[in-house]
Amino acid sequence: MKNPDKPVSETATRILDVAERMARQGGYNAFSFRDIAKEIGIKSASIHYHFPTKEDLGEALVSRYTDRFLDALGQVDGATPSELLARYVAVYRKALIEQELMCLCGMFGAEIAKLPAPVSKRTRAFFERNLDWLESVFKAGNSSDPRRRAGETIAWLEGAMILARSLNDMDLFDRITAELPAETLRL
Repeated sequence: MKNPDKPVSETATRILDVAERMARQGGYNAFSFRDIAKEIGIKSASIHYHFPTKEDLGEALVSRYTDRFLDALGQVDGATPSELLARYVAVYRKALIEQELMCLCGMFGAEIAKLPAPVSKRTRAFFERNLDWLESVFKAGNSSDPRRRAGETIAWLEGAMILARSLNDMDLFDRITAELPAETLRL
């Protein structure tokens, strides 16, 4: 992967945006350089300039997605555990209901055994960082076994996304997650 500290060009951003949408709709194999180039109106070689391989593009996708996801959550300090969990649910809800997309790392996680090693490593890091964030929320709420509760919360939300999408019933996500903060904070 190219230097992650280097500013991303407008073209690279467009490539990432299109690839992310495609991946969040159908997984790692749902996008190709040719498909992205066609949608953006550039040559495939232009994509290779920014991302020499699909593995490089996949790694950049997961890194950017992880950073954006965690930025949307914000810091744990200054809010109640219930408010923080509501914020966490809202990030998933926005993806499914407003953007009509799945969680990128949920999609990649489902196919982790077939991902290139660097992409699977970054996908695992997404979940580890989310577990850490949620664990700190549960610790602040004095919950028993905060790491387990963090895992349950992620599983609950990823599962709610899959079920709502599978049944084409986006309201189902809201019904499943309506009590999530209260349920998960119970001791």
